[in-house]
Amino acid sequence: MDLYREGTRSISGVTGPLLFVSNGRKAALGELVTIETSKGKRTGQVLQIDGDLCAIQVFEGTLGLNPGDCTVWFEKDVVKVRLGQVLMGQTLDGRGIPRGGKALPCFEKEVPITGSPLNPAMRAGPSDFVETGIASIDLLNTIVRGQKLPVFSGSGPPANEIAAQVVRQAHVPGNPEQFLVVFAAIGITEREARFFRDSFEESGALFNGVFVVNLAGDSAVERLLAPRTALTIAEYFAFDRGYDVLVVMTDMLHYCEALREVSAAREEAPGRRGFPGYLYSDLASLYERAGCVKGLKGSITQIPIVSMPGDDMTHPVVDLSGYITEGQIVLDRGLRAGGVSPPINVLSSLSRLMNKGIGEGRTFAGHRQVADQLFASYARSREVSRLRLIVGDEGLTETELHYLRFGSAFERLFLDQGDSALSIGESLAAAVRALSTLPDEELFRIPADLMEEIRRVRLDR
Repeated sequence: MDLYREGTRSISGVTGPLLFVSNGRKAALGELVTIETSKGKRTGQVLQIDGDLCAIQVFEGTLGLNPGDCTVWFEKDVVKVRLGQVLMGQTLDGRGIPRGGKALPCFEKEVPITGSPLNPAMRAGPSDFVETGIASIDLLNTIVRGQKLPVFSGSGPPANEIAAQVVRQAHVPGNPEQFLVVFAAIGITEREARFFRDSFEESGALFNGVFVVNLAGDSAVERLLAPRTALTIAEYFAFDRGYDVLVVMTDMLHYCEALREVSAAREEAPGRRGFPGYLYSDLASLYERAGCVKGLKGSITQIPIVSMPGDDMTHPVVDLSGYITEGQIVLDRGLRAGGVSPPINVLSSLSRLMNKGIGEGRTFAGHRQVADQLFASYARSREVSRLRLIVGDEGLTETELHYLRFGSAFERLFLDQGDSALSIGESLAAAVRALSTLPDEELFRIPADLMEEIRRVRLDR
C-alpha cells in the first residue's frame, strides 16, 4: 500500500484520447497515471510536459470522462509488461493484460514496454533460413533469421490469411523446438479476431505462441502500445530464453493512423497526409528491434503487414516501412482475381538479405541461380503477355509461345499452393516442373545437375 501519492484535480480539458492536466510540474515523461472518477478508475501515461501543463494519453479512452469528477494520481512508474514462460498460449490486450480479465498466475519479471535498443556493435549478421512453407517466399524472397520483411497489401488481397498461414507454418529448419511466434493484431475487427482465433486453434498454433490483440473498438492509445508490448515479449523469449522468435504484426497502417490521431490531439504540425513528422523515427523504433545479438542464441524476425490505401506504394506508411526494412512482399490484386493463392507478385517483391540465408548447407546448392532463372523467365512471360494483346498469337515466335506456357505453368504449379505448407524441397520440385516448359537453350542460368532433373521431368510429362 502506498503511504504517499502525488495527485491533482486541476483538469484543463479533454481532447480526443488526451486528458490535459495543469499543476503537473512533478510529473515525468512516460510516467504512469491513475485517473479516479466516481464511476471507476482508468489508467494513462504522461505523453508531453509543457511547463506545468501535462498531456496524458488515456488507455481506456476519454469517452464519458468529466473533468470536474477526475483525480489524477502520478504513480512514479512507467508502463510495464509481465514476462515469464507462462505467457505461452496466452492472448493479451495491447497493454499485455490477459483478455478476459484473468491475471497471469505467476511471472518472472516486469519490464518497460519500450524495451532495450540493440547495440549496433553487438548485432550479429543474419545467416539462417526461416522457412514459411510458402514457395514464393522461401524460394524467391527468402526470409533470414533476424530480418524485418514487411508484406504490402491493397484492400482486396488476403493479407490476414497470409499472416495466419505464416503463423501456422513458419519454423527454423533444424531447430523447431526453440521457435516461437508472437502475433500482434492491431486495430482488427471482431470478425477478424474470430478468424485468427479459429485458425490458430485449429492448427494448434494458439497454444505455442503469444498473441497480442487490440480490437478496433479499443482506444487509439492502446493501439500504440500493442506492437511495443509484443516486441518486449519477443525480446524476453529471444534473448532471455534463447528462442528464435517470429513477430507478425498486422496492420501497421492502423497503428500509424492511431499515431496521427494522437498527434492531431496534441496540435502538432502535420507532415505528409496528416501523419506526424516523426513517423519515420517512430516506425524505426519498432522495426529496429529485430535482429540477432552476438553471444546469444535467440533472434527476432519481423513480418509486419502494411495495408496500401488505393494500392499506393508512395503512401507514407508504406514508403517509410520500405526504407527502414530489408525488402517487401507485395500482394497482387490481378493474381488474386485469377485464383492464385497466395497472390504474391514476385517481380515487385524483394528480400535484401536473401543471399545470406541460402545456398548449400542452408537451403540447397544452386538456390540463387534457380531464383534468378525464375525471375528472368517470369518477367519475360509477362512482357510476352502484353505483346500478345497487340499482335495476337500469330505474331509471336515459337520461343515467345514457350514463355507464355511457362507463365501459366509458373502461376498454376508454383505460385498457387493454397493454404498448404511446402518444404524447400517441395518448392524446388514445383519450380522444376514449371521450368520444364521452357527449352534448354533458355535455361542458361540453371546448374548442370538441376538441368538433368528438368529434362527428366520434361520426358515424364
